[in-house]
Amino acid sequence: MTTDLTQAHRDFPATERWTYMDVSARGLLPRFARDALVAHLDERMNAELDKHAYFDTIERVRGRLAQHLHAARDEIAFTKNVTEGLAAVAASIDWRSGDNLIVCPEIEHPANVYVWLNLQRRGVEIRMVAPRAGTLPVDEAIARIDERTRVLACATVSFAPGFRTDLAALGAACRARGVLLVVDAAQSVGVLDDDVAALNIDALAASTQKGLLGLYGMGFLYCRREVADRLQPAYLSRFGVDLGDASEADLGSFEYRLAGGARRFDLGNYNFTAAVSADAILGYLAGFGQQAIERYALGLSHRLARGLIALGLPVSGGEPGPHLAHIVTVGEMSQGGHDSTSDARMQSLHDHLTAHRVKLSIRRGVLRFSLHLYNTERDVDRVLDLAAEWSRRGV
Repeated sequence: MTTDLTQAHRDFPATERWTYMDVSARGLLPRFARDALVAHLDERMNAELDKHAYFDTIERVRGRLAQHLHAARDEIAFTKNVTEGLAAVAASIDWRSGDNLIVCPEIEHPANVYVWLNLQRRGVEIRMVAPRAGTLPVDEAIARIDERTRVLACATVSFAPGFRTDLAALGAACRARGVLLVVDAAQSVGVLDDDVAALNIDALAASTQKGLLGLYGMGFLYCRREVADRLQPAYLSRFGVDLGDASEADLGSFEYRLAGGARRFDLGNYNFTAAVSADAILGYLAGFGQQAIERYALGLSHRLARGLIALGLPVSGGEPGPHLAHIVTVGEMSQGGHDSTSDARMQSLHDHLTAHRVKLSIRRGVLRFSLHLYNTERDVDRVLDLAAEWSRRGV
């Protein structure tokens, strides 16, 4: 494994076959994680598993995730995916009829919309704000807060068009007003430095198959200790109960005590296989430092955005600025759907790139390029050369 970000691509065999700019769909699995998974499966196949060691892996991953987010170990719970993490928080709040929450659904993934719409059956008002220039208008969202607002829900980086949310301003305003800031970090964790303490985030849900370069089927929930200790989980298992050092199968007393912090949201046995992968990868990312990874990925995305603009292409948000993270989108929103666009010109560009083994996505009608530590300046320049070639054809 390399310790040089410019050489990180060598740890990812897929980069030998693809110019891969699609971490927002799923990240590449590094070679060393595959090796760890094979060893894990061999143990299982040969009946050599040690479940105590499995639990040790889980706790090591919990600690690595906490460090990754600048959080405490007991502020991390394990889930299957982002949706389950958001739903755990939504279902655990003591909602009263007439309470409200604030969300900007047009730029969110459905996972961060339906979980809140479901609360209408409990008399909760959903206050929707419209996006402004593709981003959550922070000033308007804050202005909608009143004494009955319980939650402001948003993404660290929007699903489409993939812009950063000004979490520093939102977090400060929400904390001052006693409103929970709940975020979907699917598009940022592992790539950006999601500092939950500095940003005043109360709850954050993410999964491991994108920026954390792991497997589907494992997610996690960060919930600030002070907040978690006020929440009553909608579902409870043995792992969410504090029985000290007792075995996982001990029943304990019927007068139970909830585990402290986010651990109360843990449900049953964990995805140990995905945890083996996450353990290796989180250690790898920590070796570079998350701030360094963010700077590297943003340097590449800004280079790509400027190059596409120079070719006359409609880059969302225009010139790189604070709104731009590691995702660059091209085209007009709402001119298509998932994996397709009604803009014939953008579809033609997409088809030209994919024909030359560039991996990217189309989301809500725009072409989406998303970068991570395994990308290089050479990748960016290759995409720009291919786009220039396409442009010269006069499509």
